[in-house]
Amino acid sequence: MVSVGSVLGIGSRLRLNLYLIEMLAVGLVVGAQPALSATCESLLSLKLPDTTITAVQSVAAGEFAPAPVPPGPPGARGAGAGAGGAATYSGLPAFCRVVARLTPSSDSDIKMEVWMPLSGWNGDFQAAANNAGANAALQGVINTQGLATALRAGYATASTDLGHDGATASYAIDHPEKLIDFGYRAFHEMTVKAKAIVRAYYGSAPKFSYLDTCAAGGRQALREAQSYPADFDGIAVGAPGNNWTHIQVWSLRDFLATHKDAASLIPQSKFALIHQAAIDLCDTLDGVKDGLIENPMPCKFDPGVLECKGEDEPSCLTAAQVASARTIYSSAINPRTKEEIFPGLEPGSELSWAAHTGGTQPTLYVQETFKYMVFKDPNWDYKTRPFDFDRDTMLADKLDHETVNADGAILKAYFARGGKLLQYHGWSDANIAPRSSINYYLAVAKTTGGVSKIQNSYRLFMEPGVGHCRGGEGPDSFDTLGTVVQWVEQKKAPDQIVASRIVNGKVVRTRPLCPYPQVATYSGTGSTDDAANFVCKAP
Repeated sequence: MVSVGSVLGIGSRLRLNLYLIEMLAVGLVVGAQPALSATCESLLSLKLPDTTITAVQSVAAGEFAPAPVPPGPPGARGAGAGAGGAATYSGLPAFCRVVARLTPSSDSDIKMEVWMPLSGWNGDFQAAANNAGANAALQGVINTQGLATALRAGYATASTDLGHDGATASYAIDHPEKLIDFGYRAFHEMTVKAKAIVRAYYGSAPKFSYLDTCAAGGRQALREAQSYPADFDGIAVGAPGNNWTHIQVWSLRDFLATHKDAASLIPQSKFALIHQAAIDLCDTLDGVKDGLIENPMPCKFDPGVLECKGEDEPSCLTAAQVASARTIYSSAINPRTKEEIFPGLEPGSELSWAAHTGGTQPTLYVQETFKYMVFKDPNWDYKTRPFDFDRDTMLADKLDHETVNADGAILKAYFARGGKLLQYHGWSDANIAPRSSINYYLAVAKTTGGVSKIQNSYRLFMEPGVGHCRGGEGPDSFDTLGTVVQWVEQKKAPDQIVASRIVNGKVVRTRPLCPYPQVATYSGTGSTDDAANFVCKAP
């Protein structure tokens, strides 16, 4: 048997030991609850470590609205901003809603909610990560959209505000415990306490626990697998922002390069020009002309082919614009060590570059991260304090101390207990460079003994033409949760995933997504819009 402690570092072993102690404490407390006899309202008196249940509510079918729960003890709080429109909650089944406050440290104030079906519980738990709404990566808000989705599918579910309010990191200054809560502790504490509440209510613990998320939620998901391997049995994660500080360094690098002066800015009207040139060169590398670059890695597109021969025109790029485009495609490199900080974007991503470099200021994530998490200076501005890509990147890594970043590539403990990890990333993602997922996958393989050693536990699927989590020109719709559930419960690893492109409610193309490094290869006959005419092969 693999020893969990033997495959973790000292810090991780300490977190794991504390975790096991906490699980024992929760189990002892919950074990005293009357099995199968709890009512929703009785949960108000449930006692759990570092937990105050502030309100409970039996919600009738179809009656939930994202508003505060009825008055309860001090501290009761309902859903926050970004909760979604009325259609999000239309037709919800009846459920028991529990609102709680968690205080694992003296400076913690973590809000969480647990929703449990009054009938028809499928016996499992699904957490809702913080990946819904604008600026989700920073939002301190209960993800009621995610709760509603899980509840409809029969799951008991939970979400947390990560210990703060609003889309800001301002809480981080002089509050290291709150930064820890945001980084990993709040989500883990929510998961442990939610399972305890589920057990108290139904009289039995969830049989399986799942997490299905993307982007900001992906950071949380990978941290769970790294530090708390017993929290989830199956995780589906897309485009994870796990190396948080390096993403912000890379994003700032591209902003500075494209806003160095007026000449360096690429007008958004030219993004389609660059995109089409990339497609024209690389579309048929896979033997199929379909408007998609199946695998951008062999694509040797140079935006210099679009350089103007004379004056600037809409149909060409100036020399300064070519230089900016080349920067966007290139990796951010530490100028002293020559090590890669974060990979660049891929050919095919151009239509989404506005989200990355189109603003008049660096992204909110860049500003919040460096103001409050790294420099601890609310007045920091990239214009008045020039960023040093060697010194300041190292400072960000030093201050993080594995708090916000989730780039630890040791998942042996998670795999050893049977955990399954399904990861996917769109090749046309312009928010988080897709090669970061490949880098992480290969790093995990290296620490686990090679790709062959992780195939039964971890598979990565790259999505041609797909943007950030969803969207873009490629097939982007598939059942992420259903795929990982089948893997966990039926021991059937996905050899391919059929994804669909849906336009105006109609499926116009299907295509297999293949486990990395395989790619979808056309059989030579039949429609290229039909997944049945493709097989997964090594490139």
